[in-house]
Amino acid sequence: MATLDLLSISKSFGAAKVLHDISLAIEDKEFVVFVGPSGCGKSTLLRIIAGLEEATAGHIMIGGDDVSTAHPVDRGISMVFQSYALYPHLSVYENIAFPLRVQKMDQAGMDKLVHRAADILQLTDKLQLKPGQLSGGQRQRVAIGRSIVRNPKVFLFDEPLSNLDAALRGDMRVELSQLHRSLDATMVYVTHDQVEAMTMADRIVVLNGGRVEQFGTPMELYHHPKTKFVASFIGQPNMNLVPATVEGADASSIKVALSGDHQMALPVDGSTVSKGDKVEVGIRPEHVALGSDGLDISVNVLERLGGVSITYGTVGDGTRFCASLPGDAQIIEGSTISLGVAPEDCHVFDAAGDVLRRKSAPALVA
Repeated sequence: MATLDLLSISKSFGAAKVLHDISLAIEDKEFVVFVGPSGCGKSTLLRIIAGLEEATAGHIMIGGDDVSTAHPVDRGISMVFQSYALYPHLSVYENIAFPLRVQKMDQAGMDKLVHRAADILQLTDKLQLKPGQLSGGQRQRVAIGRSIVRNPKVFLFDEPLSNLDAALRGDMRVELSQLHRSLDATMVYVTHDQVEAMTMADRIVVLNGGRVEQFGTPMELYHHPKTKFVASFIGQPNMNLVPATVEGADASSIKVALSGDHQMALPVDGSTVSKGDKVEVGIRPEHVALGSDGLDISVNVLERLGGVSITYGTVGDGTRFCASLPGDAQIIEGSTISLGVAPEDCHVFDAAGDVLRRKSAPALVA
């Protein structure tokens, strides 16, 4: 396997610039996920790495070699698409073996590689079947097997699970994570689903409008988002963003009045804001607890999920607020509840959407 370095990659389609000076260093054997909303440029960036699109500017290095102008088959990559792209008239064996037949590999070598891939993907007993006889998850594994036999330097995945139902997506996330460990491979994976990103990635690239908002481990992005966009995109349910006004600030803390006249002193660096400035306080739904003298929330909808109850309501002047509470919490729709939150769990974002650095923060989990 190999490292993958993107050096100042930009891409324009006519007058429209869709990628802006992106530089990333992906380590050997690392699983990196590109995540972001539709239109953020994540699939375009993956296609540039694959050689299916040409960058307007910048360089791509794989294993230290500049492959920016190399043909896709000469880059040492293999790509798994959203569509399985299997040949319906060929058996599973022949679909997996197809790239090896194109290379005119001898039968003995082909058998060895196909059976190795089938064993890894638990497809050995399916090799004589046709794609139409397989489930969606099995078909995707065949497409992955076709990539494995090529022994690429870097695996690329373009939203490979989006055609599967929710249960199969969950199963395939586990299988892909296990595959990464068994192959010890460098993998780059594109998705719009932040749950996929959080559960599979060693590191996540959050893209927004063709720019990298943040690149870090899942828990770095969760505990230390650099921008409001990252904070609201990472985490499920989404982070609450409550409007607030700065009542006092210095280098060690700020005092704010939240929507609904609730006041809090928060341990963040307030040296870049002044009294009267408008900010937003970020509170994750799982970082609140029922109590007194907290934020008053008018409960509109309550989802009982067994071990947890997801509460949707409003605070103050109508700002939406979501809370993740114990499954047996004594709450009814239409009531008003008080939720306490620890100041050290809060994030504060200025008018530009940038985070104010916290003075104390949770330790990161590897």
